[in-house]
Amino acid sequence: MHDTFDPNAPANADGIFGLPDKPEDSRIVLIPVPWEATVSYGSGTGDGPAAILRASRQVDLFDRDTGKPYESGIAMLPISETVRAWSDEAKALAATVIEKGGTHGDSQLETNLERVNHLGRLLNGWVANETRAWLECDKIVGIIGGDHSVPLGAIAAIADKYPGLGILHIDAHADLRVAYEGFTFSHASIMDNVIREIPTVAKLVQVGVRDYCEQEDNAIKDRAGRIRTFFESDIRRELLDAGSWRRVCNRIVAELPETNYISFDIDGLDPTLCPNTGTPVPGGLSFAEMVVLLRTLVDSGRKVVGFDLVEVAPDPTGVSEWDGNVAARVLYKMIGFALMSNRGFPRAA
Repeated sequence: MHDTFDPNAPANADGIFGLPDKPEDSRIVLIPVPWEATVSYGSGTGDGPAAILRASRQVDLFDRDTGKPYESGIAMLPISETVRAWSDEAKALAATVIEKGGTHGDSQLETNLERVNHLGRLLNGWVANETRAWLECDKIVGIIGGDHSVPLGAIAAIADKYPGLGILHIDAHADLRVAYEGFTFSHASIMDNVIREIPTVAKLVQVGVRDYCEQEDNAIKDRAGRIRTFFESDIRRELLDAGSWRRVCNRIVAELPETNYISFDIDGLDPTLCPNTGTPVPGGLSFAEMVVLLRTLVDSGRKVVGFDLVEVAPDPTGVSEWDGNVAARVLYKMIGFALMSNRGFPRAA
């Protein structure tokens, strides 16, 4: 942190949260991924990193729950124009397949589909390489999406470093569809890909799921030892019967191993907090419930070694920054709790 930096003053630096930190000097390194290739409902998540960056500069840096996360150094890398170009190409090609409801043997559509899948593989490799490079520098890496397909490479890299990794997955959707709409790396298939491709992920614990298909329901049942899903309907039934959210959180956290990654789809929250996300669903966690869940995870002594925040989409009219505002605050909470869980790690020199 620069000697002249005043955390109580209005933001006057261009970095995330108005901080002047450089990645090499920071404990937290954020990798923005402006990718939204396979969206089939609402769009705009490719602009999520920029929206969060803009809104972050009005977040107060002192946090009652986590103290002073900024003191450890937080930096976001520049938004990659290469990734943005890949996304634009993939999105245009994917739209031709989605519009027709599949390829139906059409050679041009099959070519388009394979190109989208190829670009997805390029993206995964890029994210994995970026993540590994910063992990080697002993950073805690966060991925800022983009749609929910983007963290696959990061999860693979982090699970390589921390075998037996658990994933706390907050989402309205199970994301266990198999190559949804033919796209290997669909946003709706991220957790299916994690379970299939990353054996060093020991446990997937899902919270707030309320919109899923029968195939996904069967996948959850068939993989009961590796996947534990806390459905929104079950949670609300318990709370309406005078249950305690803290007790529910204790049960959620008890399912996780010692070392964990948080995958946070913003649509896991009440949609009044993220009205422009790609696939909003009624229900969801309140902001306060999200904070209690993260605090319960950290209070248990478990460690957070990486995270993502995805599916944030700004207001397409440009009038409101509400989605970015909420997302920036979710991000700051996740960063703070991740740092709290790694108390033994000093700030980078």
